[in-house]
Amino acid sequence: MSFQMNLPPSAVARKFKAKKEEEGEDEPRKQSREEWKKERELEEMRKAGTAPAMKDEEGKDINPHIPQYIMQAPWYFGSETATLKHQRPQEEKIPEYAPLSVSYKKGLKEGPVAVKFRKGACANCGALTHKKKDCLERPRKIGAKFTGSNIAPDEHIIPVFKQSFEGKRDQWNIFDADEHQRKVQEDYRNIEEAKRALKEKSLEESLMVADSDAKDSKTEEEGEEDKYYAEEMDMPGQKFETKQRITVRNLRIREDTAKYLYNLDINSAYYDPKTRSMRENPLKNTSKEDITDLKFGGDNFVRYSGDSQEMAKRQLFAWEAYERGTDIHLQADPTKLELLHKEFERRKGDFKQSAKDSILEKYGGQEHLNAPPKQLLLAQTEDYVEYSRTGSVIKGQEKAAVKSRYEEDVLNNNHTTVWGSFWRDGRWGYACCHSFIRESYCTGEAGKEAEQESYLLPTASTSQEEEPQSLLEEHKKKLKAKEKKKRRREKRRKRKQRKQSKKKSTESSGESSSSSSSSSESSSSDSSSEEEKETEEERKERLIKEALAKQKEHDRKMTQLLSMDERKRPYNSMIEVTAPTDEEMEAFRLKQRRKEDPMANLF
Repeated sequence: MSFQMNLPPSAVARKFKAKKEEEGEDEPRKQSREEWKKERELEEMRKAGTAPAMKDEEGKDINPHIPQYIMQAPWYFGSETATLKHQRPQEEKIPEYAPLSVSYKKGLKEGPVAVKFRKGACANCGALTHKKKDCLERPRKIGAKFTGSNIAPDEHIIPVFKQSFEGKRDQWNIFDADEHQRKVQEDYRNIEEAKRALKEKSLEESLMVADSDAKDSKTEEEGEEDKYYAEEMDMPGQKFETKQRITVRNLRIREDTAKYLYNLDINSAYYDPKTRSMRENPLKNTSKEDITDLKFGGDNFVRYSGDSQEMAKRQLFAWEAYERGTDIHLQADPTKLELLHKEFERRKGDFKQSAKDSILEKYGGQEHLNAPPKQLLLAQTEDYVEYSRTGSVIKGQEKAAVKSRYEEDVLNNNHTTVWGSFWRDGRWGYACCHSFIRESYCTGEAGKEAEQESYLLPTASTSQEEEPQSLLEEHKKKLKAKEKKKRRREKRRKRKQRKQSKKKSTESSGESSSSSSSSSESSSSDSSSEEEKETEEERKERLIKEALAKQKEHDRKMTQLLSMDERKRPYNSMIEVTAPTDEEMEAFRLKQRRKEDPMANLF
């Protein structure tokens, strides 16, 4: 990149004229090939960094990698030296805003309000700072211009500033810090005076009371009160004033120990003062290395705690798998990575187990691997546990926490099962006697039978569920029932015939009368059987008609309820508590529309 002047023709002509007067040349000299080659070499050297960069008019370096069209200034800019000033904001185009420190008042003016209307004021409210069309007060029935009373106060006129985005939204513009500070100091002074008066009053009361117990209680209360204002008298970096009872913390407190003060040994962990980091444990290889007493374990402690190591292992596994040709990434597809890692661990464990089994199969020694641990064999361990006088663990591993606060597998009152082994109808009980009363005595099988009888359930010995029957068996059963009905009718008819024959023998009438009576009796018996059949069919038809009427009424009520609003529908209006009879089911089937019937749409 080299600088080439880009001037208007008039400037080029003036420059050539001046040069002609100085050197006496008639024509401008063209650039030779050697000069052009030197410029190219200088440009390459600048890009490679072996030659110093080009300077602008302010002495700043120009990046040699900037393209020519960016570095080249336009002809109307009129630059004769290398520059990037045309790429920067021009000073005449930078807007000038009012500084944020400029403050102004808003709202109504303080002081006396005008008592009569002034010329040029608002005709509605009487304020001098706006006109009637800009008035924000409610329009009066008779304006202040005509009444001359109830003149509104004037407002502060806000000066016109050209403000930036932040200046227009500066909420602290009218805030007076000095006034706020005076208010805070005054409030604090009043609080201190009230405390001092309360202290003097308590001292006078303590002098009047001669009881030593009262004095002790007063001193304890004073100590507790002092605790809120001064936690420690000899705390470093604090200024304690006894008169005002205040504490000023200008340095760190005792708990905020610096990292480099944990261990003053020169050979301990390195502390970087620039980043204020100490990566290693400063108390390593000391008596305070135990994690229970450790307050600071180094900045790398977090990297080796929790799941950070597992995450690092997963990342290492992803890198190794990617090198072997598996496209996997920890952040892009963590689920796939986890599944692959589990499969890898499973295969690795299977391979190790197969190698172990082959070695044991070849050389033996399985009995040595199945030996119990040394803690059980020797009845002692290397775990250090320190106890106090009360028996609590001071240092070391504590006892395992109890999983449940209730005793488990405790059988009392002759029960063979625990409470809660039996459940029915939302109640718990004992499975051995079906008792729902806790701490009751076990009654065994007798209790089960009594409990079942109380719930109207058959006992386990007599309860036999009916097996489901096939359609053929049900048909045969119906045929048998019809045959039984026929036999009963035949028996009734024969019984009636016998009675009639006995009556015939007792009668003294002749054969003609007897024959006529027998024929009449036989006809009456046949008519009676037919009447029985007819009455049974009529009764069935009557019940079906009643069921149809009832079904029709039910459908009407349902349509009426469904057309009502849900909030106005009566309570429990959709519940049926009785099972439908055979006649009702037959009526429902008759009323039901058969969509598969091709003639259904014609009616």
